[in-house]
Amino acid sequence: MSKDYYKVLGVEKNATADDVKNAFRRLALQHHPDRGGSADKFKEANEAYQVLSDPQKRAQYDRFGTVNEGPSGFQGFSGQGVNINFEDLGDIFGGFGDLFGMGSQGRKRSRRGSDIELDANIGFLEAVFGVEQPVDIMKPVKCAHCKGSGGEPGAKLTNCPTCQGRGQVAQARSTMFGVIQTMAVCSACGGEGKKYEKQCSACGGSGITRERRRMSVRIPAGIADGATIRIAGEGEAGERGESSGDLYVHVRVKRDDRFERRGNDVMNDVKVSFADAALGTTATVETVDGELKVKVPAGTQPGTVIKLKGRGVPHLNGSGRGDHLATVIVEVPKKLSKKQKQLLEELRNT
Repeated sequence: MSKDYYKVLGVEKNATADDVKNAFRRLALQHHPDRGGSADKFKEANEAYQVLSDPQKRAQYDRFGTVNEGPSGFQGFSGQGVNINFEDLGDIFGGFGDLFGMGSQGRKRSRRGSDIELDANIGFLEAVFGVEQPVDIMKPVKCAHCKGSGGEPGAKLTNCPTCQGRGQVAQARSTMFGVIQTMAVCSACGGEGKKYEKQCSACGGSGITRERRRMSVRIPAGIADGATIRIAGEGEAGERGESSGDLYVHVRVKRDDRFERRGNDVMNDVKVSFADAALGTTATVETVDGELKVKVPAGTQPGTVIKLKGRGVPHLNGSGRGDHLATVIVEVPKKLSKKQKQLLEELRNT
């Protein structure tokens, strides 16, 4: 046995096919020259993988210690006594396939429409109770003339003459192993393999046109500043009937000098005089529901919080509301009449 392929890959003789593939992937990434590795070790690992990943070749290797390639050898590039199967490498490496001139260029490009993002500026009370916000968007939409197909109505759909219906064309690429042939998406049909004999006169074959659309976005009650609403399928239209992107509305809530929001609670101040705080009174509190009367008990201290249950912000997509919290501010007069001073002096001396 000239080489111990199991030792090269670092696996046992009873290793599974997945074990072999994972070991090769690890070594190939480690030794690939484009990543600063050794070309010799990379080729050695590939040679071991080409044998141990094939059940027939592996059985022959286990029995005789050598592998007879036969007249055709492996598919792919062969040079300096090592065979490189680029189809296997593209399958193994997935996102790393571009290292080998593979990548996604041989596959049909996705034509899903792009997402759209916009801001919606709303008032404090609109965020509390919800609002229907009108928005105008200039965006790509499905062509009404061809219904998104890209072909002139009545035109015949035939095989693309450039790629003969395969959706791919061959390209020669230079790599560290020499010039190899890879497959790329056909630019004439975009990888579809089919073309209409006559393109749509309205959209030029893309299946989309640009229009200004006015729509109403429902902003739910209780939404917070900075929240994002996703509306599926309201983004840009996809090419040739592919799905549309989504619309993302970023909500910006304007400040309101009357209120402060903390979670689902609304806060503000209620001002009372020194006498009212001492003797008790009924005060008016401004809430998101309008002005409400609240009782201020006798002897109320500055900073006391009066809770109005259920008068705050509705729970988003739920039931119930937060509370309104009014903080008592006791106003001390800056100027007193002679009689007021006399009364306060009597109060202080009691």
